[in-house]
Amino acid sequence: MKLSDVKTLLDAEVEKRNVISELSYEKPDPLLIASKYQDESIALICALFAYGNAGQIVKFLSSLDYSLLNKSEDSIKKVLSSHYYRFQKSEDVIAVFIAMKRLKEIDSIENIFYEGYKKGHNILEGLWNFIETLQNIYPHETQGYNFLRGSLPKRVKSAGTYKRYMMYLRWMVRKDELDMGLWSKIDKEDLIMPLDTHTFKISRKLGLLKRKSYDMKAAIELTDKFKEWDKKDPVKYDFALYRLGQEKILV
Repeated sequence: MKLSDVKTLLDAEVEKRNVISELSYEKPDPLLIASKYQDESIALICALFAYGNAGQIVKFLSSLDYSLLNKSEDSIKKVLSSHYYRFQKSEDVIAVFIAMKRLKEIDSIENIFYEGYKKGHNILEGLWNFIETLQNIYPHETQGYNFLRGSLPKRVKSAGTYKRYMMYLRWMVRKDELDMGLWSKIDKEDLIMPLDTHTFKISRKLGLLKRKSYDMKAAIELTDKFKEWDKKDPVKYDFALYRLGQEKILV
């Protein structure tokens, strides 16, 4: 398929998919749960647990009591003592809620991201500032929790894709029928494509991506390709590309 044909296909899919009916229990996506609450902290919990089978993700997220973010840490520990998801044990689920509660008490997630981002309009600097803040505010260390929270890379060039964070930023910064647009301080033209293994393979198959390594450099390369099509909003193609793979339209 020629790149011009790929653009035509994706532009049509972006328009077709930009409807609220794309978010349902029949077509599961973690944004379904996040969008019900329109809250940056709840949305981040939804994004951090967004790995694995989409149906199972939504089922787990639906089981959580998000009002706990406004209750005591003891209440969080008590209520979530039997909650777990894949290789996150209950202590890891509890840790996420306590960390989010403590964040709410010091500043908004948007402001923490913005503090790093504002120096050079660099999304990754914003992310590193946020992860560092999260590490400091609740220094819980387990394999399950570290996977959710993410760590600071030794070298940005060798960093992973941070797919769940990039998806979260898409939700927060963009505003359409799907994305919530709760933030105003970060520009959507600075977002980076949320790249997972499926969209990585599809992007390579469609000729959108030449890089063979699945990493942040690949995510930036794909973003740059989409900037050629829409400089102001390159990440608008993310949901359509993801659905094309999920629904086996492009495999």
